[in-house]
Amino acid sequence: MSALPDIGPKPLLGYTENRLERAAELRGNQVAIDAMANGPLAGGYVIGGELIVTKKDAPLNQPLFSLAEARSFAPFTETVFLGHLHEEGRFGLGITQEAAEALKTRDDLLVTDLRSIAVQGLVAAEHLPPIAEAKAVLQWHLRHRFCANCGHATTLVDAGWKRVCPSCKVEHFPRTDPVVIMLIVDGDNCLLGRSPRFAPTMWSCLAGFIEPGESLEDAVKRETREEAGIACGRVKYYRSQPWPFPMSLMIGCHAEALSRDIVVDRTELEDARWFSKDECIGMLLRNHPGGLTMPPPVAIAHHIVRAWVEEEVRFE
Repeated sequence: MSALPDIGPKPLLGYTENRLERAAELRGNQVAIDAMANGPLAGGYVIGGELIVTKKDAPLNQPLFSLAEARSFAPFTETVFLGHLHEEGRFGLGITQEAAEALKTRDDLLVTDLRSIAVQGLVAAEHLPPIAEAKAVLQWHLRHRFCANCGHATTLVDAGWKRVCPSCKVEHFPRTDPVVIMLIVDGDNCLLGRSPRFAPTMWSCLAGFIEPGESLEDAVKRETREEAGIACGRVKYYRSQPWPFPMSLMIGCHAEALSRDIVVDRTELEDARWFSKDECIGMLLRNHPGGLTMPPPVAIAHHIVRAWVEEEVRFE
C-alpha cells in the first residue's frame, strides 16, 4: 500500500467548532435577550425552511445581517437566541420558505440551501456552526407547533429553546436524533456502501439511527449486520458532527469486521463492497482510476475514512 501523499492540513469538519457562547442561562431572561437584540453589533442568520439568505460579496458571501436589515426581508416566523460572540448577540431568524424563494429575485442576495453553501465554501467556515444551530432549532419549531400530549397549539418561550402547551402545561424541547456512522475495517480493507440517492460515483460509510434503549456500539453492530450482513467486533468512537438535515448528531466510529461475505439489504442500500486503502486514497484525492468518489470534507464520512487511511485507528 502506498502512503497517503502530503496534501496539507486536514480540512475543518463541517458545522463544528462553534465560536458562539450559547449562554443558556440567559434564555429565560427576556430583559437580557432584548438587550442583546438591541446591541449595536447584534446580528442574525435568516433561514427560510431549507433556504439560507446571504448577501453577495467577494470573496465570500455574508450570511450575518443586522437585525434591522433582516426585518426588511419578511416577517419572522420565530426568533431563536443562538448565543453571543464577545457579547454581541446572535440570533436565528425564521421566515417562510415562500418568502425566502421570493428573495431570489434580488441581485444583492444569494439564497440557497445549506448543503450547497457548505460544500461549495460560499461563506466563511466560522458561520457554518451557528447557521446549523439556527436551522436545526427553527426546523424543530416548524414541526412542533402543536402539543404531542393533547394536540393544543404551543407557545414559544425561553428565547426559542422551549415550547409550552397552555392547555396541559407540558413543556417541549428541541430534539437531536443520534445517528451512528461507521467504517468497518478488515486489515487493509474497509466496507463502503451506496445509497440510491448518492451521486453516481459516490460511496460512503454505513449509517443508521440509534434506537431507544440501544448503545452506540450495539447500533453500529446492528446496522452493519442489517444493511450488509457483516458481523462486527470491537467498536471505537472517533468524533461527532451536528448534521442539521434536519436535526441529527452523527456519531463517527470505526468497527472491526468479524466476517467478509456481504449480503446487501436492497431496501437500504443500492450496493456495498470492500475497498482497499489504495482505492480509498484515490477517492479521497479525487483521482481514483474508476472515477469513484467519497463525500466531501464537510461530511464526517470523509474524515472517518481518512483517519483509517492515515492509520490513526488500528485494531491490531
